[in-house]
Amino acid sequence: MFELEAPLVQWRLLTDRYVTEDEFRGERLLLVDSTALEILSREAFGDLAFHFRRRHLEGWVSILKDPQSAPNEKFVAATLLKNAVISAEGVLPSCQDTGTATVIAWKGHRVLTDGNDSERLERGAERAWRELNLRYSQLAPLSMYEERNTGTNLPAQIDIFSTRGGVYDFLFVAKGGGSANKTYFFPETPERLRPETLEDFLVEKISRLGTAACPPYHLAVVVGGTSPEWNLKTLKLA
Repeated sequence: MFELEAPLVQWRLLTDRYVTEDEFRGERLLLVDSTALEILSREAFGDLAFHFRRRHLEGWVSILKDPQSAPNEKFVAATLLKNAVISAEGVLPSCQDTGTATVIAWKGHRVLTDGNDSERLERGAERAWRELNLRYSQLAPLSMYEERNTGTNLPAQIDIFSTRGGVYDFLFVAKGGGSANKTYFFPETPERLRPETLEDFLVEKISRLGTAACPPYHLAVVVGGTSPEWNLKTLKLA
């Protein structure tokens, strides 16, 4: 149901070790030592904590250059850029709520590992929070009404899907509580699916969100789906 697109990112080589090729019954196999997954996870969550994509930074710069931008818009954009510069030094993360470590992966049928993929990805996340001095944001329930910080930012949410091919794709997300608390699901009747009623509905619901998460904000609305769970999964991916 979800088609992967070529990501608009600049890749960098982390290591030339741990990944080799072989052949079986005429097909090329990608052999991945699970150490590579730990390294990848550690580096990815480190990047998420301290860096923004070039495309995102250019979006803020465009606000400053736009003559139609209001003074308040320019002030916010300039402040975000200053915060990004400080964060890029690798000491103070861009947001104090470093979020839940989330990994969504698509593993091709010609990719072979030792089967400990989730464990090594989680270990890499744990290393990122420990070695980079990030604030532990993950809470674990002790009872219905009590919870305690795990002190490791674990457990992570890791979903690995099986696909065809010889490629192992990863999506790393650190989703903070401020944005997670803005997730809502509204079961409605088909009568809602008219332009005028849907627009009024969205204006009402979006107006309730308020501001309680670290910028930048990405607002997504998902309508329909095969189930409530799939609707919310689509929302998170969006």
